Amino acid sequence: MPLTRRDFTARTVIAGAGVALTGTVGALATAPGALAAEDGTLRDAHGKPCEPGYGPLVPDPAGLLALPAGFRYRVITHSGVTRLETGETTPSNHDGTAAFAGHRGVTLLVNNHELKGRRETWPRPVPHTEGLVYDPAAAGGCTVVEVRRGGEVAEWVGIAGTSTNCAGGATPWDTWLTCEENSDLAGKNGMTKDHGYVFEVDPHDRHANRDPRPVKAFGRYDHEAVVIDPRQGHAYLTEDASGPNGLLYRWTPPRGFRHGRGRLRTLADDAGALQAAKCIDRTGRFVDDLSRATRIGTVYGVDWVDVPDRDARTVPVRGQFADGVVTRGRKLEGMWWADGGAYFVSSYARAESPGAAHDGQVWFYDPKRRTVRLTVLIGVNADPSADGGYDGPDNITVSPYGGLVIAEDGSGLQHLFGATGDGRTYPLARNELNIGSAQEPEYSEFTGVCFSPDGRTLYANIQDPGIMLAVTGPWRRGR
Repeated sequence: MPLTRRDFTARTVIAGAGVALTGTVGALATAPGALAAEDGTLRDAHGKPCEPGYGPLVPDPAGLLALPAGFRYRVITHSGVTRLETGETTPSNHDGTAAFAGHRGVTLLVNNHELKGRRETWPRPVPHTEGLVYDPAAAGGCTVVEVRRGGEVAEWVGIAGTSTNCAGGATPWDTWLTCEENSDLAGKNGMTKDHGYVFEVDPHDRHANRDPRPVKAFGRYDHEAVVIDPRQGHAYLTEDASGPNGLLYRWTPPRGFRHGRGRLRTLADDAGALQAAKCIDRTGRFVDDLSRATRIGTVYGVDWVDVPDRDARTVPVRGQFADGVVTRGRKLEGMWWADGGAYFVSSYARAESPGAAHDGQVWFYDPKRRTVRLTVLIGVNADPSADGGYDGPDNITVSPYGGLVIAEDGSGLQHLFGATGDGRTYPLARNELNIGSAQEPEYSEFTGVCFSPDGRTLYANIQDPGIMLAVTGPWRRGR
């Protein structure tokens, strides 16, 4: 049913156009010992205003990861250095990751490897393991990393032969959905099978991953991330693409379908309904692109428009809509389900977007009210090589200590940074591994940010060369 102006007005009055977030993210006490006042100001134990976060970053003598005082890190996997159970070295290009609770205190992490194209072009592709290969020509896939209570680490292949495994999302039934940010058809760029799909990887059951099958019902396009509404069963998906800009999608399961481990692979290719988001503002006017929003707290109503051809054999899905039908966004990236809805990222906007230039947005989609709200807005970073600013948010997670934690994929310096409920940001880590030269330094993006099931450890990756890190320290939430 289309969203009318009256519906939208009623729902946005409830949702509010203010900047305060609700639930997990709404806890502004991300500074140690801080209290969130009614006006949103952080205050210390003496009632004095204070800045969010854990203080300045301390340079790392090892030249890898700068952290606030009192925090420390450990390398979990390192491409070309650590080894899989089968003897091969860890694949490169770490990307989206999620953490799951295993037996006896074990943490299981499923780690994407964003490797595009033919496997022979990469020195460390995801190894082929019998029964786990989708397309023998493709280099990407996922590994499963087991971190035991005593610190011992094991790693094995979860899926291989997929392409450009970028982000994805954890499911309510404790599996991982890995997304291909590449839509090559069989016969293109050396591929022997069609790509541009979502695959399910079970970190708890190796046998369940045999004979990989794409979830074609979710559509074939340059997937970035996906989340599942645990109550309604809808899947929400982002698309990282341009020319034209990508879309936010919703998949509605067919009547009678029940989610669970292995159930997605039983779906027919055209099962359920795949739709793209169409936003309207408070006056009922159509919003053509998310870059039109220039203030934190902006709220749009959302309708959903059917996708004509979800497998996109001749025309990409995002190109199947005429102007004025769907709302677009540049580099729709990471997603995370929390607070009864989906947080999702638009990394930046420039000339390819019709609205205002920015260096990052984080939106929250509320399925009950059918609205999106802008929760974080990063202005254009004039000097990405200087510390203190951010650009290009990518993977995100919701912190058990309040607020968002965001992985930076921009220009210049690369950070993990936090965002409070009122949209303020603060540093958590800085990549100090220079993969360029002294004259022209270069720092790889952060990816795969997520917390351990007990909330004590923050995991994140440095994509190039491919390093998974575990960060611990004095995490605290104010009262």
